[in-house]
Amino acid sequence: MRGLDAIHADLAGLYRDLHAHPELSFAEHRTAAEAARRAREYGYEVTTGVGRTGVVAVLHNGPGPTVLLRADIDALPVTERTGLAHASTVEGVMHACGHDMHTTCLLGTLKLLADARALWSGTVLGVFQPAEEIGRGARAMLDDGLYERFGTPDVVLGQHVGPFPAGMIGAHPGPAFAGADSLRVVLYGKGAHGSRPEASVDPVVMAASTVLRLQTIVSREIPGSETAVVTVGALNAGTKDNIIPDEAELKLNIRTYKPDVRDKVLAAVERIVRGEAAVAGAVREPDIETVDTFPVLVNDEGAVARTMAAVGAVIGADKVLDPGAVTGSEDVGLFGTDAQVPLCYWLFGGADPAAYGAAFAAGTLDKDIPSNHSPFFAPVVDPTLTTGVTALTAAALGWLDAR
Repeated sequence: MRGLDAIHADLAGLYRDLHAHPELSFAEHRTAAEAARRAREYGYEVTTGVGRTGVVAVLHNGPGPTVLLRADIDALPVTERTGLAHASTVEGVMHACGHDMHTTCLLGTLKLLADARALWSGTVLGVFQPAEEIGRGARAMLDDGLYERFGTPDVVLGQHVGPFPAGMIGAHPGPAFAGADSLRVVLYGKGAHGSRPEASVDPVVMAASTVLRLQTIVSREIPGSETAVVTVGALNAGTKDNIIPDEAELKLNIRTYKPDVRDKVLAAVERIVRGEAAVAGAVREPDIETVDTFPVLVNDEGAVARTMAAVGAVIGADKVLDPGAVTGSEDVGLFGTDAQVPLCYWLFGGADPAAYGAAFAAGTLDKDIPSNHSPFFAPVVDPTLTTGVTALTAAALGWLDAR
């Protein structure tokens, strides 16, 4: 990509700096300030504080389409264990999902587009979105008047790094990322001394039975032709070995692609939770609270075809594949569905190609290639960065008018 070599070292330094200074959802003040500073230097009109900590960078360059380029900027409550020289300096917080790479790639693309204004016509909206990890950032920016203030785009483009070989791109038309529902369940028992379990209604046993029963939803209630995932990510109860507590908390994560499957899974979760509580003699009805919800991300078929053709023409068509639908979730889809704007959101590899190839040959991908949200996840700087900037820039130029 023309001009990338000249800025590559600066972008690599930026990526390492962002990785070392991660910030949680809606607390991305340093990250937002750096994105805003750089975009202003590139010649963009920049507005901060959109959707609390979001940044919008606008470059008007004559008549033509408006193209929205999005990157998420928040990190996760994960303790990093990569051992990298640029590992997180913030205790218990890590860029374990690659949003630092997304931010860097978008800034690189904004720079290249600004420098190549003689080649294209239209408007670029660079959107640095907060709070993707809790599914609230896109909605916050839209509710803060994103389109009313900056214009409705003709297309929404974005990308996410994943644990497959760097240098590769993957896009799937139609439902591409699963919808997700996060639930918090509190089961109420009756506390007692550990020596007198007969005086209690044990919420630990109640919770354990509930966890096991929840595993039957996908295996026994969802047809094999459909996709659903039910995960109990946390079970919290008690403080001491000889005290039976009076309540237990479960945290659930549910992934689906279709509304009817989602409804069936959610109904089954409620039935099982309430049923196990009743069987155990719970002293009161359990609480079931929805914490976060991500909609299904649906890629527009025409937008995928056009975008991937533009990307493939630059990086090579042999490096573009269809990975199928993935069970990860993303709130970027709201930027498309809220205004019925076509969306193309793709994956780009972040794993060392040689290491990936060796693990694939040995059948040890799950063991040797860390996935997103792992404390060991860290994309290799190159060719991940080069591919990400090149793909996003080529995609944008594929929609802007050529001069």
